[in-house]
Amino acid sequence: MKAKKRLFVARLWYEGNAFCLQDAKKADFERREWRTGQAAIDAAKGHATELAAVADFQAHYSDAWEVVASRCASAQPSGPIEHALYAQFENEVLQDIAGQHWDAIYLSLHGAAITDQDSSPELRLVRAIKKLQPHTPIGASFDLHANIAPELPALLSISATYRTYPHIDMCETAMRCLENLRRTVHGEIAPVVAFCNSGQWLQSANMRTDVGPMADLQQLAMQHMGGNVIDIALQGGFPYSNAPQCGAAVWVWADQDQGAAQQVLERMMQAYQSKFIEFEPTLIAPAEGIAQALSVEGLVAVTDPADNPLSGGIGDTPELLRALLEYGADVPTVYASLADPAVVNAALALGVGGSMQVRLGGRLTPLYGAPVDLAVTVVRFTPGQFTNTGPMETGLSVECGPTVVLQYAQIQIIVTSHVAPCNDPAFFELHAIDLQSTRLLCVKAKNHFRAAFNPLCTSIVDIDAPGPAMLDLKKLKRLAEHAPASRTRS
Repeated sequence: MKAKKRLFVARLWYEGNAFCLQDAKKADFERREWRTGQAAIDAAKGHATELAAVADFQAHYSDAWEVVASRCASAQPSGPIEHALYAQFENEVLQDIAGQHWDAIYLSLHGAAITDQDSSPELRLVRAIKKLQPHTPIGASFDLHANIAPELPALLSISATYRTYPHIDMCETAMRCLENLRRTVHGEIAPVVAFCNSGQWLQSANMRTDVGPMADLQQLAMQHMGGNVIDIALQGGFPYSNAPQCGAAVWVWADQDQGAAQQVLERMMQAYQSKFIEFEPTLIAPAEGIAQALSVEGLVAVTDPADNPLSGGIGDTPELLRALLEYGADVPTVYASLADPAVVNAALALGVGGSMQVRLGGRLTPLYGAPVDLAVTVVRFTPGQFTNTGPMETGLSVECGPTVVLQYAQIQIIVTSHVAPCNDPAFFELHAIDLQSTRLLCVKAKNHFRAAFNPLCTSIVDIDAPGPAMLDLKKLKRLAEHAPASRTRS
């Protein structure tokens, strides 16, 4: 009987915001994903994530490939990972991979991780793996918002990057990488890469792939696919990591033909650079955004990207809530959400129907605005757990910690114990929010919110307010000059 090929799998999916006030700790990973071995693969089956593709690969090639998973870790975006925690992750992966024969290595990476001591831990990880397994093909998948260090592509045998934003092709991206890695091992292809990082910081507000400049660029990339060209990746970058390798980038993989890869790279970079100005968003204040949203009928939403949990938001910036109260819209409204375990605990002590004076937002720092004082009524509690219905990260279990819904006039305010995204309808279902009778949603969110809510809302308006993921990159660059030195270290 022919011996099976051996595939080693590890995962570090994390996006770090250097301007976030909360470092990523082990508990943050344990709430989302901190698994190893077959349990890591089994937990992802049927989900719209990268490890679901690993599960599909394992099932499809069960007669030819043995799949072994090492540590698989992911957490909601926040501040830098505590370096000791990253070192624990890295050591575990390296111990699992050392001294054994592997035919291929697959890494599920994000590409914008940072630690409090290292601005490119993914590069560090791949370097270390390459040193232990210098002749084993390595494939990696990346988020569209990865920051790719110029040294990284040469360490890989193949890669793949999300082609959608909102990211609804995580599983498909990983499968594309795994298939090309398998083909490489079997000698069907011999990939070579051409790569360029422009160093240009781009705002992702206008980076959706259904419309706008990134949609045009992805379409152009598809036109260049075929022949010797295996894969074309457009990286939007994640400027909030404040890392040296931040920047819009392109890489092109071709089968043996370096000239073809370089030629397509030059065409794609020229097209990308010609569209940089189109990525600049229109910046409007919260009150203007509320008025604009309410100018049309039906369910409308105002998003506050500056405190978006999936950009490293802190669930604590108050300016959209303040503007909402000052605007005084007399319509059924939901504000989602703030993270304040003390408020949740105080509400639990009172019980449903209790009245309380609360101070919302601004508890972590006055940098993004002063707290808002309100007299509210406790409406309901939840255990804070739900499962995404998709289309983004379908099947993923989300842990908010205990939550409370507070009522002020016609506004329902959701307060969670942990910073939590509200991009999935299941979040609102958890809190017994009837979207059909809601007129205005004010949410700490960005483009991922649109994956599920574009079909539900007649209008979605982005505003700019102070926060760790503000849309105004000029202000962000000024903040970067004062960022802690440990968060800009290369």
